[in-house]
Amino acid sequence: MTARVEHLVTSGTFALDGGVWDVDNNVWLVGDDREVVVIDAAHDAAAIEKAVGGRRLVAIVCTHAHNDHIGAAPALAAATGAPVLLHPAERELWDRTHPGTAPDGELVDGGTLSVAGVELTMLHTPGHSPGGVCLYAPELGTVFTGDTLFQGGPGATGRSFSDFPTIIDSIRDRLLTLPPGTVVRTGHGDPTTIGTEAPALADWIARGH
Repeated sequence: MTARVEHLVTSGTFALDGGVWDVDNNVWLVGDDREVVVIDAAHDAAAIEKAVGGRRLVAIVCTHAHNDHIGAAPALAAATGAPVLLHPAERELWDRTHPGTAPDGELVDGGTLSVAGVELTMLHTPGHSPGGVCLYAPELGTVFTGDTLFQGGPGATGRSFSDFPTIIDSIRDRLLTLPPGTVVRTGHGDPTTIGTEAPALADWIARGH
């Protein structure tokens, strides 16, 4: 069976630095009829478990540890037995949402995760947060960027743990090097492509330092 990308939107709140905002999050599933990976278990564990169905959940991958991206991860892991994977530089943010718990494994730059015959390669892309990770699936022609890159520009860097020059470096060095036709599947909002975003990103890069 051929691997495919499935999409679910869940809603809740994002909280950081004393503020709370209503948000809609993209939850991405990569797999086939037998097994699947969840990218960003946001807000609603029951809805995500329903989308997984009876398939084996290989892993719950967290692109970063802002509460709106990891809120449902422990409950989904408990329901399915799947491990939660997170870059170690995100641990302080994780602890703010899930104190007294820990992810089950670490994401490392260049590491790979196999599901349904395709490989997801981890690209460490700090800036929005210290341990932000994008997942590149060349066989599917797509990259899952979390909150690093959106349609229209880089992710936000105006709050704690973020840094604008760092996110610009990440986008320039790790994402703009991907083929222009690569579909960018983001943490919020609509997909785009690397080629579509590249011209406007040149202006952001020029302002990055």
